[in-house]
Amino acid sequence: MHTDPDRPLAIGLVSISDRASRGVYADEGIPALQTWLERALTTPFATHTRLVPDERPQIEAALIELVDVVGCDLVLTTGGTGPAPRDVTPEATRAVGDREMPGFGEQMRQISLRFVPTAILSRQTAVIRGRALILNLPGQPKSIRETLEGLRGPAGEVLVPGIFAAVPYCIDLIGGPYAETDATVVDAFRPKSARRVRTPA
Repeated sequence: MHTDPDRPLAIGLVSISDRASRGVYADEGIPALQTWLERALTTPFATHTRLVPDERPQIEAALIELVDVVGCDLVLTTGGTGPAPRDVTPEATRAVGDREMPGFGEQMRQISLRFVPTAILSRQTAVIRGRALILNLPGQPKSIRETLEGLRGPAGEVLVPGIFAAVPYCIDLIGGPYAETDATVVDAFRPKSARRVRTPA
């Protein structure tokens, strides 16, 4: 139950990989997410991490635990969103969600298509479970950063907004804590009526 809009944002980070979960190689997804969040968020947050194989029951269990038991407001997954038979992250995500938020996946593909034509093969999606937002992200650190942050031109102007620009306001709407971002990384959008007025220190 979310009752305090001023508490730190609780974020679940789930990396989905058969080989990384077996220790064949080091997971890169969770460190990439953690590093980006530390750059982007200017309000306090705490992360809770899970590394699981490409097995739908285990992915679903991790998502349910992070939302229902740990109390995460936001869960970011990385990996398992392609067309291969063992890429089942979107199916697991939709299975635990109450409502789908397809705009996030649509925008991620628009960003990635600027770099590779195979971006149309990605199946990232997003759902709301209770009062938490669950987002599927790509598996590569570079793609994670691009989809969260968006694309900028030579002068730093935003060419394509990153998906994280919509995340804080979405969390507001579903009852989570108020989160703010560093606009030089990603400029979170809120209607004027939803913005807090900063008071001088």
